Amino acid sequence: MAAGDKDNSWFEDYADGDDEAQIDEYDITASPNDFNVLTLFSFIESGAVKIPGFQRNFVWDRVRASKLIESLIMGIPVPQLFLYEQSRNKFLVIDGQQRLMTIYYFIKRRFPRKEKRVELRTIFDQNGMIPSEILANDEYFEDFKLKLSEKLPNAKNRFNGLNYATLGDYKTQLDLRPIRNIVVKQNAPSDDDSSIYEVFNRLNTGGVNLRPQEIRTSMYHSNFYGMLYRVNQDVRWRRIIQDDQPDIHMKDVEVMLRGFAMLIEGHNYAPSLVRFLNQFSRRCETHTDDQNKLLETIFLTFVESCSLLPDNAFINARNNRFNLALFEATFAAVCKDAFHERRGLKGVIDATQVANLSVDEHFIAASVEGTTRTANVLQRINRAEAILSAL
Repeated sequence: MAAGDKDNSWFEDYADGDDEAQIDEYDITASPNDFNVLTLFSFIESGAVKIPGFQRNFVWDRVRASKLIESLIMGIPVPQLFLYEQSRNKFLVIDGQQRLMTIYYFIKRRFPRKEKRVELRTIFDQNGMIPSEILANDEYFEDFKLKLSEKLPNAKNRFNGLNYATLGDYKTQLDLRPIRNIVVKQNAPSDDDSSIYEVFNRLNTGGVNLRPQEIRTSMYHSNFYGMLYRVNQDVRWRRIIQDDQPDIHMKDVEVMLRGFAMLIEGHNYAPSLVRFLNQFSRRCETHTDDQNKLLETIFLTFVESCSLLPDNAFINARNNRFNLALFEATFAAVCKDAFHERRGLKGVIDATQVANLSVDEHFIAASVEGTTRTANVLQRINRAEAILSAL
């Protein structure tokens, strides 16, 4: 099945509905700030304000973008922006991406071609900006001249056809026009910023219902995550999860993340699962290249060790969905010795042992109710270690 053609029903997530973040656990403040247009542009250009990867691509056409610029020049109020303060001078855009990118593109005097916007988004994410050679490339961009209607035959719109450089006296007027920004900040606890999930879904006006991994990927992107994206393409891994294309909501990346988290920190698990995975992702930001290389080796030798397992080894026969609890417990158990001895796995996983774990009464009991409780998570790992042979 192609990426994007399916919903998230392909996996059996034991945490769904059982692990929601509780907003009153966090101390959150929201402060109004008025930044002018030129300051906002400099924030984007410097990388201080980041458009998260889970946000949709730039979708406005030139007419709609031109109306925003015209409103700013004339002093017509525009909707406020919402930013999430990750750290000092580091912000994620919660709501207002289209407006911010319109300002960015207008000052750059280039407007993105519709057919290139997905590719441009990838380039922007990788570089934190659009490289000058891409901006100058007419395959990606056209000149951004304001496209404004002239409804009266004898009343020409004085801004129509102008670009940023030809605004004349209006250029300073645009540069200094303030836009209200609401900066949302989590003050406590300092070691867990999971409130971003609830904040985004309450404030974002784009109607985007996000999975936790989509937000996590933007907040904790690191070389460790780069490794996850790389091995996510491995054909042996795609066979295990029974889908030949990466999941558009990054659920397959979360499956791997959960496997590693249970392998490395599983015996120290405490709910919620969202918080546990966030804290693990944050720690992985400090990994050395050698640490990431070890984990990559472990994963690639793990998928090779699954070569004799049937294609549906981790598929729940009752509902034909990927059994996440079975996978992560199996991964943690069979990789345990390899991780502690800092090597790849040796040998192959016994298919009978995996089948026995899937029907083990103690494992099942820990997988059907209160599944994210510490006792049940530890029970699943312990049963896997008791039944499966470490490689």
